[in-house]
Amino acid sequence: MDRSTDEAAIRRMFEALSEAWAREGASAVDRFYTPDSDYVTFDGSWLRGREANRRAHEELFAGVLAGTRLVGEIEGVRFLGPDTAVVVSSGAVLWPWQRTAPASRRSRQTLVVVRGDDGRWRVASFQNTRVQRLPPSDSLFMRLFVAVLRFRLALWRRRHPEALAS
Repeated sequence: MDRSTDEAAIRRMFEALSEAWAREGASAVDRFYTPDSDYVTFDGSWLRGREANRRAHEELFAGVLAGTRLVGEIEGVRFLGPDTAVVVSSGAVLWPWQRTAPASRRSRQTLVVVRGDDGRWRVASFQNTRVQRLPPSDSLFMRLFVAVLRFRLALWRRRHPEALAS
């Protein structure tokens, strides 16, 4: 089945959401999210429902997100059915003086989008995760980290021999 028309519509919705961020702020939530949407922020907070999402973003746009714009791109779209897709994107928030986002502020998002009765795609679930690369496994930091973990595990096993019996 050719899903190119649906994928193009999802990509347009994503671009429109990014553009509305700078123009409309928190009020853009109403058009792009379902009423019962879930939004998990990069710090792990879980906003349940469009109203909670809008309230949280109103506070952010009145403070730290004032004047910002959203940049990002869709990395992949996978359809789960005729009216549901998983979208993986990456992006960042830019302050007015920034042209590009520092690598330390890049995030990856997983969105579940659904087609409504009106034919428009909306976000039913959004998970935002900060991209944090781990040091190489052979780096000094990781070798020390593993050594400390092994030491603590050995101590724990000595104190809890009953756990080894199972």
